[in-house]
Amino acid sequence: MLEIPRSLKSFINTINGESGIRYMVRGLIDGSLSALGVVIGASGAADASVIIAAGLGGGIANGLSNILGAFTAEKASLERERIQKEKSLLKKNGYLKKSIIYKKAIRETMICGLIDGISTALGSALPVIPFFFFNISTALYVAIAITIVELFTLGVFIGKISKENVVVSGIKMVVGALIVSVLCFMIERVF
Repeated sequence: MLEIPRSLKSFINTINGESGIRYMVRGLIDGSLSALGVVIGASGAADASVIIAAGLGGGIANGLSNILGAFTAEKASLERERIQKEKSLLKKNGYLKKSIIYKKAIRETMICGLIDGISTALGSALPVIPFFFFNISTALYVAIAITIVELFTLGVFIGKISKENVVVSGIKMVVGALIVSVLCFMIERVF
């Protein structure tokens, strides 16, 4: 029988845990809305390849930025908490860094950062896909529709988790997509 390595089990457990799901949803929302803004902003280009490059390039940059940002922010919080615990235990600085709990927290922080970044990059690809298949004008509206459907679905998922009305939760996310669309169209028209 094939045995799953312990490090892979830890990764899977983090994805299935509350933190992993939170970072996955956050990344998908961030990626799809920022890429939608990029493709709308670049929609004045005469060539779809410019929009594709801008959308995918922005998505990769945003994903890598989220990996770094999530890891840095979470690690800073962990360090502050560790230092406070060491002081309350009257232990020297760095004493708890050897603990299993601290090492596990660092590992989960790294995994959550990766989940955030990968989800952001994947979410950013969705609004770009139509530009491979349609003319720019059609692709733009298909990208908006895809983003709206994705965000409504994520809103329903969030509503189920938080035990809220799933339709209202989905509509709130759609409103976010519409606000991004309107603002980005306004900016694109100005320039």
